[in-house]
Amino acid sequence: MQAETFIVREPLVNSQERVLGYELSWQHVKLEQRRPSQAEVVALAQFVADQLNNTESGALLGDQIVFIEVSPVMLEHEAICALPPKGTVLALRGDDVHDETAIAAIQSARAKGYGISLRGVDIATMDKGLLAHVTHVETPIGTANFAAQVQHFRSLNMLTVRMVAREVETWQAYDLCAQIGLYAFVGNLHLTPRPGNHSRELNPAQAMILQLMDMVRKNADVRQLENVLKRDAALSYKLLRYINSAGFGLGCEIQSLKHAVTMLGYSPLYRWLALLLATATTTGYSPVLMHTAVIRGRFAELLGSTFLPRNEAENLFVAGMFSLLDKLLGVPMEDVLEKIQLSESVTQALLSRDGIYGPFLALAEACELNSAKVDAMATSLCISAKQVNESQMAALAWAQSIKL
Repeated sequence: MQAETFIVREPLVNSQERVLGYELSWQHVKLEQRRPSQAEVVALAQFVADQLNNTESGALLGDQIVFIEVSPVMLEHEAICALPPKGTVLALRGDDVHDETAIAAIQSARAKGYGISLRGVDIATMDKGLLAHVTHVETPIGTANFAAQVQHFRSLNMLTVRMVAREVETWQAYDLCAQIGLYAFVGNLHLTPRPGNHSRELNPAQAMILQLMDMVRKNADVRQLENVLKRDAALSYKLLRYINSAGFGLGCEIQSLKHAVTMLGYSPLYRWLALLLATATTTGYSPVLMHTAVIRGRFAELLGSTFLPRNEAENLFVAGMFSLLDKLLGVPMEDVLEKIQLSESVTQALLSRDGIYGPFLALAEACELNSAKVDAMATSLCISAKQVNESQMAALAWAQSIKL
């Protein structure tokens, strides 16, 4: 891997706002919007393969898809072949696919189980025979002939090929994609507020979870916690489902809240209540935003785990989750913070990205935004690019391992 380069992820979202996967690239390549060099592609593929391959369970991202841009001549490279075929889509630029050698390489990759995506092609004029060898076709939504491209694609009735919209930068554009059933690469769109009115009040489930979090923070008796949780059987079920998921790594099944507290203690329970809170929204519910909040929380926790005691790192998870809580719940951050007593350090991180947790949270956030400040922020924390990238990939895998 090249020195001091950072992984950038862009979510691929379906018409229900669920994250299907990510395009992964190096930050400076993305910032400059240029083709990656062969050395950059090899480095990225090697790093991603090392992180995602798991001999026991296959690709750690489960059913999610990873897009990586390559050139036809690289399809047989050992670094590319090290990527798990299940869930890997190799993206090619249309003007690179113009001879029999490229077609043969694509056919070989498809035979191994890799997906193939074409980008920068005109569906109306391209060789239709080529579509028989690909799984995705990408088209920028801002192009003047986007509607015509969609119409041409639909007329082909290709049941094994998905059309993917790129450069989807507004919710209006996303809604258009959703209406016609396209997948969409959304950049940072999901981090911007949805148009429309949001409630300024918490719903009953959210209020109950905040009450439980406050009780856990005060080390209330477990019987009192159980009495509150029993008011909502669905919340009890979801909480135990999270705790029993692979992401927690327990060797036995937790069957009750009392059992959970006995096995885990109060601090882990607090973080799982924070996760539960993020999924209890009924206002402007956005699966992609919830997914991002979970990843941000885990990412921030992993970034701080080398430098902070375990309970402090767990607080980073809560800070990361809560940093998107205003958007998740449709309630202003100030209103959320009025309803639950958080530690001063967590509150400081949420409001100003300062204090002991703030810099780690800010770094995780900057990686999502593809900020040019990531290098300086990581350096100030004495965290290498390799550590940042490993933490981000581990957070993606962890988010898949819990039962959202």
